[in-house]
Amino acid sequence: MNEETLRRRAEEAGIAPSWHDVFGTSHEVSPDTLRAVLAAIGEATAPALPPLLTGVVGEPIPLTQPPGDFELLLEDGTRLAGRSEAHATGAVLPPVPAIGYHTLRLAAGETRLAVAPPRCFGLAEAGALGSWGLAVQLYALRRAGDGGIGDFRALAEFVRAAGAQGAAAVAISPVHAQFAADVGHFSPYAPSSRVAMNALHADPGAPTTPEEVAEAARLEALTLIDWPAASTLRLDMLRRCFGADAKNQKKFNAFRRSAGAALELHARFEALHARHFGADQRHWHWRDWPAAYRDPQSPEIAAFARDNASEIAFHAWLQWRAESGMAEAQAAARAAGMPIGLIADLAVGTDSGGSHAWSRQDQMLIGASIGAPPDLLSREGQNWGLVAFSPGGLVRHGFGAFLEMLRAALRHAGGVRIDHVMGLSRLWVVPDGAPASAGAYLRFPLTDLLRLVALESWRHRAIVLGEDLGTVPEGFRERLQEAGLLGMRVLMFERAGERFLPPREWPRAAAAMSSTHDLPTIAGWWAGRDIDWRAELGLPAPDVAWARGERAAERDRLWQALCESGAASGAPPEPAAGDAIADAALAHLGRAGCELALIPVEDALGLPEQPNLPGTTDQHPNWRRRLPGPAATLLDAPPVRGRLAALAQARRAG
Repeated sequence: MNEETLRRRAEEAGIAPSWHDVFGTSHEVSPDTLRAVLAAIGEATAPALPPLLTGVVGEPIPLTQPPGDFELLLEDGTRLAGRSEAHATGAVLPPVPAIGYHTLRLAAGETRLAVAPPRCFGLAEAGALGSWGLAVQLYALRRAGDGGIGDFRALAEFVRAAGAQGAAAVAISPVHAQFAADVGHFSPYAPSSRVAMNALHADPGAPTTPEEVAEAARLEALTLIDWPAASTLRLDMLRRCFGADAKNQKKFNAFRRSAGAALELHARFEALHARHFGADQRHWHWRDWPAAYRDPQSPEIAAFARDNASEIAFHAWLQWRAESGMAEAQAAARAAGMPIGLIADLAVGTDSGGSHAWSRQDQMLIGASIGAPPDLLSREGQNWGLVAFSPGGLVRHGFGAFLEMLRAALRHAGGVRIDHVMGLSRLWVVPDGAPASAGAYLRFPLTDLLRLVALESWRHRAIVLGEDLGTVPEGFRERLQEAGLLGMRVLMFERAGERFLPPREWPRAAAAMSSTHDLPTIAGWWAGRDIDWRAELGLPAPDVAWARGERAAERDRLWQALCESGAASGAPPEPAAGDAIADAALAHLGRAGCELALIPVEDALGLPEQPNLPGTTDQHPNWRRRLPGPAATLLDAPPVRGRLAALAQARRAG
């Protein structure tokens, strides 16, 4: 096709043919990129009557079909009938009186109608308005006998301790499935699947053999997780438990039946991945497997499942064990008095070589990955190496893959944090083999996705947070607020020019945070540890001497803001005084006008090191740091109890 036709088709498919950088300069997307992204989206034609339509309860629902008779079967069995009226785009249904997934019958055929509430389930409905919580990296938690990796049993101990001090919620790192056959692959934000769970967080029971006892003790003594060794030990112990778990067979069988095809496909993938990757490490990605095994519905896959039934059952059992553990942790949180309990974390994408991309190829952007365009932080742009949903594929399949992912995140939680929530509206998409700068923005059906989020939020009675940091499209935060999603406001970013904003001026519809897993801790920022790391590793950064001088000035400005809010007094502490700045920062955060305050446990403890340093892989110990004490007593030290009490008091006073 010629370039004019290509550009028109790209725009119709939601691909922006141009974009503006941080300096306001316009850039045209190359024809090669437009063609590649179009190919990744898949077939361009949508069905005349999509398999799922969305609407809002009590509001007329536009249709693209002409006016005519309709029949509506509500979820509760109620039947409604009538005639749609003429509308600018076709016809309009009268308002539907109940939220839910209903069946709509028209002359053109039958479809599902997802009728959502106007807003998500909120903190007011949860009885948690003005509350506070902690955020923790699950793998970092400790308990005796954990074998070197934090698990759901340690999480249950931690939420009991947090609830005892008045926390309403505990936000956790993603618990998405990784690759059992590749124990060196452990980033929680690059999972195999966002539907299946990370079996390494399942409680394996106690080590039994002398070799297991010795290895578990060695791994538990480490300050950094040895993922390959600890994962191997845990999987070995879980495999032994599977062989001896006859008493729970009925419960497991019931779980397996209820979980259905999604569970079976993931379990089959795990067994296939072990087979192909184990035989030849060049076959790590399923697109490098023999052709017959790239199609999850092929006869060869069915034959493999019959021939390897025990191994597939093991991987299904791992999912049952993990799900049971998270359910028990959420039950422990509620029993401890938390009105919200766990807040799950939903990563922005999955590894293109993982089980979700393999099993849902027709709803994924196969052939492209997501990232960010060139900006001040990365002049060449960023390629995160993750695959996202195809907007066209979602529409053609009734948003099935999105819904199964969202429901998995909410199944055993009182809330969910959506990573890079701007992805509900648009994503920077990079064709395979192209540099990150040669990408394009791809539009997503934001209205439909927000309605589905709101509907599932109410059905699970769970709050929703959206990570809206970084470059945010104009008007996007307002859309989130209208839909009832809480944004995130981080202490270091809440400024007017050089001045730190008073906490009471922070927006209400947000979670106030002292930091995030990708940013320096409060103690680390105060000490300049982030500057030290970038200098040590040779990462792109301003001149070190200038950066340290600027940080000293910023410390003075932050301390002034802390004093003005009443959270601190006197002269600023020395850069190494992590406890003093943590005390003041948490008291300051407690005064924030936001509906929720969410504090990383590193800041509650006054720790200087952050969990992840963006722009690094193995140069910095990303996703490996363990916390300095047992989960059950981690918050018991008098300085920690004192700063959490000050935080809670400030929230009550607000």
